[in-house]
Amino acid sequence: MLDAETYTPRLRAAYRDSIRAAMKEEFGYANDMMIPKLDKIVLNMGIGEAVKDTKKIKSAQADLTAIAGQKAVITKAKNSIAGFRVRDGMPLGVKVTLRGERMYEFLDRLVTIALPRVRDFRGLKPTSFDGRGNYAMGIKEHIVFPEINYDQIDEVWGMDVIICTTAKTDAEARALLKHFNMPFSS
Repeated sequence: MLDAETYTPRLRAAYRDSIRAAMKEEFGYANDMMIPKLDKIVLNMGIGEAVKDTKKIKSAQADLTAIAGQKAVITKAKNSIAGFRVRDGMPLGVKVTLRGERMYEFLDRLVTIALPRVRDFRGLKPTSFDGRGNYAMGIKEHIVFPEINYDQIDEVWGMDVIICTTAKTDAEARALLKHFNMPFSS
């Protein structure tokens, strides 16, 4: 059994032991506090069908909670849109923000298990950075995660994964994520 006080996620140990030194050498930072690190990972599922059937939100919340290992929060509409039959306060999606140990565990599962299971995967777009060192990607099917039992799901949803770093530029963030073995296409 794992001891909670001595257990460190594999990617956190890799960051501490080798990635920080490689980043410092690559970019020539003056001190260790300038080295970029992962800040948080935000997972989001927009459930448009929830307008007709509110049970789908509960199902999506359960799936995202299983994937993240942390309870997902239901997001609600901020204003009414008559054309989409959306009213103010209506539940439309679920999200979860991962930090610390769970963030590193999720990133490890994303890179080593989930992305290789994506059909026709040719790598992640290296242009999906926002200019401030954050990376956003979409996954079309949430069933690529091993926590989801394929036989027990009622519907397949897509999800957004936003990786926030403390990097100031996209080049620094891209180098940091490459050190974490993110499979960018060339």
